[in-house]
Amino acid sequence: MSLWNNFKPLHNSISLCLILCGLASTSAIAKVALLDRVAAIVNDDVVMLSELNERTESIYRNIQESGTQPPAQEIVKTQVLERLITERLQLNIGFKAGVRIPDHEIDQAITRLAASNNLSPQDFLANFHASGESIDALRQQIANEMIMSQVQQGSVMRGIRISDQEINNYLNSEEGKLMTSPDIELGQILISVSSASKANEINEAQEKLDSIIEQINQGADFKQLAITHSDDQSALDGGDLGWRKQAQLPSLFTAAIEGLESGDISKPVRSGAGFHLLKLYNRRGGEEQLIEQHFSRHILLKPNQIRDKKETIALLDDIRSKVQAGGDFFALAKQHSEDPGSALKGGELGWSSPGMFVPKFEATMDSITLNEVSAPFESQFGWHILQVTERRMQDFSDDILRNRADNLLRQRKYSEELQVWLQRIRDEAYVEIKEI
Repeated sequence: MSLWNNFKPLHNSISLCLILCGLASTSAIAKVALLDRVAAIVNDDVVMLSELNERTESIYRNIQESGTQPPAQEIVKTQVLERLITERLQLNIGFKAGVRIPDHEIDQAITRLAASNNLSPQDFLANFHASGESIDALRQQIANEMIMSQVQQGSVMRGIRISDQEINNYLNSEEGKLMTSPDIELGQILISVSSASKANEINEAQEKLDSIIEQINQGADFKQLAITHSDDQSALDGGDLGWRKQAQLPSLFTAAIEGLESGDISKPVRSGAGFHLLKLYNRRGGEEQLIEQHFSRHILLKPNQIRDKKETIALLDDIRSKVQAGGDFFALAKQHSEDPGSALKGGELGWSSPGMFVPKFEATMDSITLNEVSAPFESQFGWHILQVTERRMQDFSDDILRNRADNLLRQRKYSEELQVWLQRIRDEAYVEIKEI
């Protein structure tokens, strides 16, 4: 069951077992046991019957509300139990691997859920609470789904390999060419001329087209002219063809708009349907992807038991003053920096692209001038001073394109491999169905 469609809580079966075991009297245990029973044993965990019934009722209700005729409830119940078993297996893998979801990530997920419902997080939670559901159960269910997602990604995605040849084959396919094609927003005026038209009819169409071009040159509105004169089915939309992939356009159109800037009108194009006049409204994609890169170096110091935060900043200020006075940054970094990855290289970090470093580090990198040494600033790693020695604009068009193709192919393989993996962990688990 997807969280986004259903917010029914997942009960903590381990806690329930501890509660049962902690009750003082045997009769009390027997009384509680009558209210709930074990539906399935899953390795060292259990699925409780109450949880199975609650989830089944919720899903069954959702099916009915969607307008679909649901199957017998027992069939739904069997499928729900299998899903709960699979969830237990994944959650246990995550727990054993130490996967934990911080509160701030759950808060962010709630914010996204609220936004998808056009609500503020406060209103979303208020509505959820008003429906009689537990906010704590909602947070736990969000955490469970995020744990399962991480387990799936870690177990399945890391085993997927995409070769350079697979990427090349995809980019050379029709689908690949379509993905790499720029998007074009076009308008069209069509003056129809059939293949059976006589010479005088063709001349009349040509004269009509010349008149339209003259009106455009004098400032007339293209869309108004399309509504008035175009014979294409898009006429009432002002000739608007919308956004199209360039690879999907007729080759005559592609040739006609080559070299046009946004707002330009093409020369007349003759096809079997007649004369076309095209207006290029906009073009996106397909161009160079220029990204600014920085060549930088830094010195990192971390407060410790001997040197507190104030003394750490003071030492960095002193090192900065020495560099500003002509001192050797390379030598000072080797002497003082506590970043083991860059200290022996004089603090050098090499060329970097956006997203490689934490936001505070990149913000400082962007704000200082070449060869300026920044004031001390703090990141999650400690306190830094930073110097950018070079900047350049680098074309990453091919890298970005290949990364997009790689991601797409990975997602396709992931969808296939995920089901195989889920079946495997189910087959390898000890599962005993106690009651449905």
